[in-house]
Amino acid sequence: MINNIKFSRRDFLKLSASGALGLVLSELGIGSALAAPPASQGRITWSGIPLYDAPAFNAKKISLFGMDQVISLKGEVEGEEGNPFNKAWFQVEGGYTYAGWLQPVETKLQKPIYEIPAAGQLGEITVPISETRLAPYTYSNNGYRLYYGTTHWVKKVVVTRDEKSIWYEIFDNHLKKSFYVPYYNMRIIPNEELTLLSPDIPESEKLIHVDLPTQMVTAFEGDTMVFSSRCSSGTKGTRTPTGEFLTYHKGPSVHMTNQGDAVNNIYDLPGVPWCTFFTGFGNAFHGTYWHNDYGRPRSHGCINLPSEDAKWIYRWSRPNVPADEDYLHLPGEGTRIQIV
Repeated sequence: MINNIKFSRRDFLKLSASGALGLVLSELGIGSALAAPPASQGRITWSGIPLYDAPAFNAKKISLFGMDQVISLKGEVEGEEGNPFNKAWFQVEGGYTYAGWLQPVETKLQKPIYEIPAAGQLGEITVPISETRLAPYTYSNNGYRLYYGTTHWVKKVVVTRDEKSIWYEIFDNHLKKSFYVPYYNMRIIPNEELTLLSPDIPESEKLIHVDLPTQMVTAFEGDTMVFSSRCSSGTKGTRTPTGEFLTYHKGPSVHMTNQGDAVNNIYDLPGVPWCTFFTGFGNAFHGTYWHNDYGRPRSHGCINLPSEDAKWIYRWSRPNVPADEDYLHLPGEGTRIQIV
């Protein structure tokens, strides 16, 4: 996310409407500034990603990474263009790999929280990968796998005294089932991180603008640009709808899946964070943990954002979801969106 591009709202919207926005941003060197923030580790998002001896796709392939392999990142360099808005590559042990193929992650182990409100509280995974269990025991059968940055509704704390272990019980609204997460892999999100940003700005002064040709999400307060981030919108066959919308229903954690509705390209994504919906068909701004390739359309109609940027949109837009609720639906209300 950046918030220091010096455009007025009028100038920005004129450039977007004329199709010249991408050229102007390129001349200003904005593209690289919109990459995900640096991290110390990266998680491989699918099997067979190459390690090259130089930051280029025609360089020599040294080896292939496996799905969910976690590697140390030594730095970020500019290399061959991976998509029209991303030339970022990660330098890793023994070579280079394209940044769009890795989820930037950290390992931040947590201290236990022993009291959870009766309505539950939101939690966030703070390690690259966390296995869940079907019962609160270390050697219980595995549930599904959780990834860094995903969010989940914590129902209670479970202390298993005979093995001296502590677990958070999370509930999946889609599966109608509980899973158990080791406390040290999840941060309980304090209520102050869920408050409305810029609460004194009238709703009429807030605008979210999405420019599909440049894959850019920008927010304005009056004439002032306060946020901008590269996104990944809907790809061929599942394009993001254009027009004017409102952010009228929201949830901080959603299990997104098209199972039962699709024959091909099935996805099943628990814990999608910071979902700000703007249609009744599931189109939303949300955080993304299955790729880092912002600037390339590749979603099923949603607007993929880095999780921290999706959280900003979620908190800045109205309606504000109370900390003790996991979903809010207020038709006719919300912050205005323009998608062009």
